Amino acid sequence: MSDTSSRTRKLALAGLLTAVAVVGGMFSIPLGAAKCSPVQHMVNVIAAVLLGPGYAVGSAFTASLIRNLIGTGSLLAFPGSMVGALLAGLLYSKTRHLAGAFAGEVVGTGILGAMLSYPVAIFLMGKPAALFAFVPAFLINTIAGATIAVLVVCALARTSVLEELRTGLK
Repeated sequence: MSDTSSRTRKLALAGLLTAVAVVGGMFSIPLGAAKCSPVQHMVNVIAAVLLGPGYAVGSAFTASLIRNLIGTGSLLAFPGSMVGALLAGLLYSKTRHLAGAFAGEVVGTGILGAMLSYPVAIFLMGKPAALFAFVPAFLINTIAGATIAVLVVCALARTSVLEELRTGLK
């Protein structure tokens, strides 16, 4: 398969995962200034495992942008989802273990992304916030979403669909 065909398939899957995150974001859980969406965290882990860090971050950015444009997200979605997707992708590519993607998503979104949301809340949204204010809400949602992703990826692996997807993306 040509390199162009592989990139096209990866882009198509990234678009599909982005659509899942956007539609799933319509069912977000409002927690203070944040609109938390466990579906985004599930998508981050799946994208990290199947597509790698670059496509995972691109998907997270695009889903955050679309969700903000249609009013189902907040500006806090950008640092939260993108840092989680990046760390999930990097740790998975380094370890080749699902636990790496899970840990990357939870630490990246739940702690680092939550802390990076502090200046976004203060300077861009005009909302009072403390440095660690978003950590509990982000952690709850990212753990839920990442756990769902682990269950989905394990189910795909048991049915050999995961291997077929990976083969189709090479």
